[in-house]
Amino acid sequence: MSLSLLFVVLLGLTVVGYYFGKSRSLALTGGQIRGLHSLPMFYGWYVVLWCGLPTLLLFGAWIALEDWVVRSMVVAELPEAIRNLPADRLGLVITDIRNLAYGNIPLDKADPAIRPVVDHYISLRQTGNAALWVMVLCLGIAGILFGRSRIAPDFRARNRVENTANVLLIISSTIAVMTTIGIVLSLVFEALRFFASVNPFEFLFGLTWSPQMAIRAEQVGSSGAFGAVPLFAGTLLIAAIAMIVAVPVGLMAAVYMAEYAGPKVRAWAKPALEVLAGIPTVVYGFFAALTVAPFIRNAGESIGLEVASQSALAAGLVMGIMIIPFVSSLSDDVINAVPQSLRDGSYGLGATQSETIKRVILPAALPGIAASVILAFSRALGETMIVVMAAGLAANLTANPFSAVTTVTVHIASLLVGDQEFDSPKTLAAFALGLVLFVVTLSLNIVALRIVKKYREQYD
Repeated sequence: MSLSLLFVVLLGLTVVGYYFGKSRSLALTGGQIRGLHSLPMFYGWYVVLWCGLPTLLLFGAWIALEDWVVRSMVVAELPEAIRNLPADRLGLVITDIRNLAYGNIPLDKADPAIRPVVDHYISLRQTGNAALWVMVLCLGIAGILFGRSRIAPDFRARNRVENTANVLLIISSTIAVMTTIGIVLSLVFEALRFFASVNPFEFLFGLTWSPQMAIRAEQVGSSGAFGAVPLFAGTLLIAAIAMIVAVPVGLMAAVYMAEYAGPKVRAWAKPALEVLAGIPTVVYGFFAALTVAPFIRNAGESIGLEVASQSALAAGLVMGIMIIPFVSSLSDDVINAVPQSLRDGSYGLGATQSETIKRVILPAALPGIAASVILAFSRALGETMIVVMAAGLAANLTANPFSAVTTVTVHIASLLVGDQEFDSPKTLAAFALGLVLFVVTLSLNIVALRIVKKYREQYD
């Protein structure tokens, strides 16, 4: 029986517990809500907490520890010659055992020495799943009965439920903060290992990017070249082209939807525009590689320009289309938030609608519009798939939009593709690039938040 089915059963138990707690509270007062300290639903939620939280904790602990426990027991059953293998080779044996158990590899192709171990692995999984079902069901039912037994007319169920919810919210916030800290530390530690081998000045200001490390010391270019300026320049070039497309189109679309479009037009125009944000970036990449890039190349050649088959212009144009909703949606919300009294005052002084938009509404909404532009720029800096498919992988230091360039995110992905050893500057360079990109995008987000915080109360 699958764990997903067990989770559904657990949800069903919580529903049953809710109605048990609610009906119990009403039964104690003869259906008179005024005789209870809290509303009946709080008694139901109290029982739900006793049923759901312990079982969810058990469920999560089981998922986290089951693989380690089963692996330890399986390793103990292996022959001594296999059990004493190095950790990496032993891991491959365990992977083969899993594949044999799940039918990914035919059992008749297995080593006769590990066939009994495969049977033992299957038995352990089956026994573990059965034990988990029994423990979860018993714990859930016990939680329902215990929570129901605590219910009384003067029992402060609302206080208990709200305090528990407050603790859960604090835990969730802590997890989010700790996750962010973990991401930052993982980047910093690995980047420091990279900078122990490569001069930070060379990385930040070097003009040649060629991180291919030679296998033999006498090979040409055995030291590699880690000047990241071409990557930074390509990233900024493509992002700038994208913003040239996205900002005017997105802002004009926002002005139209907020000030000119009627309710019926707005009802379908805004969702249709926001659909652009939901299209997978790989689809945009296909569009850029198969449609936009050939069109730009043919158009350029027709007027005597030399255009690469993969160019920054193709990637930037399609990326600009992708981030239009980031500008239009946020700007539309900001424009709609401008008080109607400002519009009425402008009209009362004899201004036309276009004059009101240019001289009153847009200045009032400018901080929010600036924040939306900065956030869209941050999104453009982090795009990968469109650049891979439309701009290429060449780390060229150029400002020519018709040339092939690449970005930081593309090379982070290329450096970490396949099996990698995290002890060479080539692989560790990805973490240094990621740290720089993280600092840049974080700085842009901070600037956007500061702009909004500084000016948002000016027109309240």
